[in-house]
Amino acid sequence: MERTFVALKPDGVQRGLCGEVMKRFEQKGFRLVAAKFLQPSEDHMKKHYMDLKDMPFYAGLCKYMSSGPVFAMVWEGQGIVKMGRMMLGETNPADSKPGSIRGDFCISIGRNIIHGSDTAENAKMEIALWFKDEEFVTYTPCTQAQLYE
Repeated sequence: MERTFVALKPDGVQRGLCGEVMKRFEQKGFRLVAAKFLQPSEDHMKKHYMDLKDMPFYAGLCKYMSSGPVFAMVWEGQGIVKMGRMMLGETNPADSKPGSIRGDFCISIGRNIIHGSDTAENAKMEIALWFKDEEFVTYTPCTQAQLYE
């Protein structure tokens, strides 16, 4: 099983989309193994988006992401990093297909409501930045036999 990091950004939280996003991941068959609701510091966001530090929007992104509450989650499932990115849609909502989260709920790239890990390696780094080992829950969903061969 693979894990990925997903976070509702302040605009997604303010618009009341936490439940909708959780619902989509649950209905797909993925398992929530950790979650927290918090307002991250700007320093935390600078660490999270370190790979974008040379981009002109980096400072504004970090400031925005620390401006309000964020709902951070770790999801687990077979192929979840790739599938999670497909479920989120393109970074620019204008390029996202209807049916994706961004395709259904976003208009502007600067307010694209959600972050999701883009690679398994980045997922591991992001998860370690946001969660401690003791914050994970281990369980076997009763539906597991219906989801996986």
